[in-house]
Amino acid sequence: MTRRVQHGMASWYGGRFAHRRTASGNRFDPTELTAAHPSAPLGSRLLVRSEDTGRAVVVTVRDRGPYSHGRIIDLSHAAAEQLGMLHSGVAHVSVHPLTESEAVEVAEAPER
Repeated sequence: MTRRVQHGMASWYGGRFAHRRTASGNRFDPTELTAAHPSAPLGSRLLVRSEDTGRAVVVTVRDRGPYSHGRIIDLSHAAAEQLGMLHSGVAHVSVHPLTESEAVEVAEAPER
């Protein structure tokens, strides 16, 4: 994945995938802020902003996917909850690749 911003649909996954191994070798934990992305390097951090709610979350890429047509990222239950998309199941999002220093800055920024 290049440093360009992606725009598209996100979905989330949870329960039935809990504790299964991901592409990174870690076990999936729906309570962590993680995501599945088709091309971002495993272990990289992404800023995902909901264009529907305006909320944002920083996630770590731990898996490959999504496998649903038209989706650009799958988020863990916890990440989807932070974006306010649990009930709808999908959201229009922008996905911004972050450097490690950018990820720290975003994570430490106060809520507005």
